[in-house]
Amino acid sequence: MEVKDETRFCRQCLMMDQVGEGKEKLEKYLSVIKEQDKTDKKEYLKRLDVCRTCDKLVEFTCTVCGCYVEFRAAVKHGKCPNKKW
Repeated sequence: MEVKDETRFCRQCLMMDQVGEGKEKLEKYLSVIKEQDKTDKKEYLKRLDVCRTCDKLVEFTCTVCGCYVEFRAAVKHGKCPNKKW
């Protein structure tokens, strides 16, 4: 009997949308960024909205550069490799 792999991933999901380890890692990372280096909340969410609509987002990761988009978007000096933000 052949068993098919039913593993699926959400192309436009982010770590913040998850429950468990991914979300915990995100929260830990965000907590150690110095305040002066953090993107303000409004800009952070705006950046992530752009990422959610990007066809290069696969399982929290930008396939252009390999970063976790939430980590890159969280720091002021972070830039989208496709120059979308």
